[in-house]
Amino acid sequence: MGYKRNKLKPGSTPEVREIIAKPLSDKLEQNSADLHLLLANCSDAVFKEFTFGPDSEYSGLVLFFDGLVDKNEIEFHILKPLISELTTHCAQFDLDHQNALQQIQHNVVSMAEIKSIETLEQVCHHIASGDTVLLIDGAKQGLAAGTRAWEGRSVEKPENEVVVRGPKEAFTETLRFNTALLRRRIKSTNFKIESMVLGRITKTDVVICYIDGIAAPELVANVKKKLVAIDIDGVLDTGYLEEFLEDNHYTIFPQVEYTEKPDRACGHLLEGQVCIMADGSPIALILPTTFPRFWVSSEDYYERAIPSSLIRILRFSSMLIALLLPSLFVATITYHQEMIPPDLYLTIAATREGVPFPAFVEALLLEITFELLREAGVRLPHAIGPAISIVGALIIGDAAVKAGLVSTPMVVVVAFTGIASFIVPSYNAGIAVRIARFGFLFAGGLMGLFGIMILLLLLLIHMTSLRSFGLPYLSPLAPFNKRALTDIIVRRPWYMTFLRPTMKGMENEIHQKSTDVPQE
Repeated sequence: MGYKRNKLKPGSTPEVREIIAKPLSDKLEQNSADLHLLLANCSDAVFKEFTFGPDSEYSGLVLFFDGLVDKNEIEFHILKPLISELTTHCAQFDLDHQNALQQIQHNVVSMAEIKSIETLEQVCHHIASGDTVLLIDGAKQGLAAGTRAWEGRSVEKPENEVVVRGPKEAFTETLRFNTALLRRRIKSTNFKIESMVLGRITKTDVVICYIDGIAAPELVANVKKKLVAIDIDGVLDTGYLEEFLEDNHYTIFPQVEYTEKPDRACGHLLEGQVCIMADGSPIALILPTTFPRFWVSSEDYYERAIPSSLIRILRFSSMLIALLLPSLFVATITYHQEMIPPDLYLTIAATREGVPFPAFVEALLLEITFELLREAGVRLPHAIGPAISIVGALIIGDAAVKAGLVSTPMVVVVAFTGIASFIVPSYNAGIAVRIARFGFLFAGGLMGLFGIMILLLLLLIHMTSLRSFGLPYLSPLAPFNKRALTDIIVRRPWYMTFLRPTMKGMENEIHQKSTDVPQE
C-alpha cells in the first residue's frame, strides 16, 4: 500500500499551541489540516488517506510514525478490514456517519489494544508512543490502536549489580518489558502499576509500582503528589526524577535507591516500598530508603543465612575502612606517634625518609590519582578499561615509590582503601563514601584524631536529620529498632522472618504466618 509523508511548512509557535489544545472536529479535512500543521517537517510522520463503503462514501485517515510501528499489523488488522471486508459486508454493520467509529472499533478492527481519543494532543501523544491513530469523517473521536514495534535491547545480564547466585535478568530501556519482568514475579492482583506522562516536550511514560495492602497509602499518595508537581520539558532517565523526589537537596547522601534488577525491585515492593520506572531508562528508583539498606545485596537473600550474615558484616566493615582508614593513618603518624608500636613506627619512618611531602599531602595525591584511575577504567571500553586501571596503578605506584614522592606504607593504605570501597553494592552510596573520605582526610591532616571525631559527630548529626519520605535515614539504627536491625547487620533466616520491616502507615506487616520449621 502506498503512503505519503508530511511536507508542509510549520506554523508559528502560538498557532501550534492553539491548535494542539483543540478537540477533534467531525470534519476529517479539518483534522488532517491541523495535524499536517502540527507535524510539519516531521519526515517520519505517515498519513494514509482512504475511502470505504459501497460507494466509497466514507473517508478515513490512518496516522503513525515510521519506525515505531509494525506496518504489517496496520495493513492486515486495520486497513485491509476497513477497505476490503467492511466495504463488502457494509450492510450487515448498518453503518452511518454517527456510529461508524463504534462499529469499526467493536466489529472490524481486530486489535487487542484499542481506545478512543478526543483531542489533537492525544493523537500526537499516541503516535509518538508507537500507536496508530484512525480518524473517520463525521466522527468527533478517533481510535488509537496499539501497534508498537520499535527496536529495543533484549533482556540481558545486569552490568553493575553482578551476582553469583540468583536471577541474572536486568531491566531494559523499554518500559513495558520492565513492567512485564515485575508482573511475572508478582502475579497478585494487588500489584498495581499506575502510569502518568511527564515532560512537556518528551512526554515520557512514567509508572509507579506498589503492592496494594502492603505499601502505605500515604506513601503512595505522597509519591504521586511529588511526581505530578514536576514541571520539566524533558525526562530522559529516572535520574531526572531522583532529585525532585529527595527531601533534602543539600547533602552528599542519596535518599532514593536505584536498581537494574527486577528481583531486587520485587523484594523492595514486598517490604512496602514504591518503585518508579520511566520509559527509556533501565534503572528503577526505590523509595523510601535508608542508609544501611545501601549495604544490603540482593544475593544475601539467595545464599544461606550464616554465610550471608558474615559477608554482610564484612561489607559494613569495609565501608568503615573505605571511609576512615587514610585519615586515621595520616592522623596517627602525624600527631599521635605514641599510639604506634616502636618497631612499626621505625619501619614507617624509614620508608618515609626522603619523601618531600607531609603525610596529608602524600595521601591526598594518592587518593586523587586512584580516583582518576577508577574513573578512567569506568569510561574506557570494557575490553581495555580493567587492564588500563591495573597497569596504570602498578606503574604509577611503583614509579612514585622509586622516585621518593610517596612512601610504601601510604601506597598500601590507599590501595587497601580502594579495595574496600569496591565492596559497596550501591554505586551512589559508594560515591557518598568516597566524597566523605576526603573530608575526613582533611580533618585528620589538620587536627588529628580530634578533628576526625568532630567531623564524624557532625556527619552523624547530619544523617540523623535526613528523611526519605518521612523515614529516618539511619533507621533502624537511629531510632533504634531491634526487629528491623536483625535483617540489616545480619541476614535473618527465612523461617524466622515473620514480619516485614515496619514503616509508618503499612497496612500488612505479616510476612508469613507459619512458625513451624520442618524437623526430621
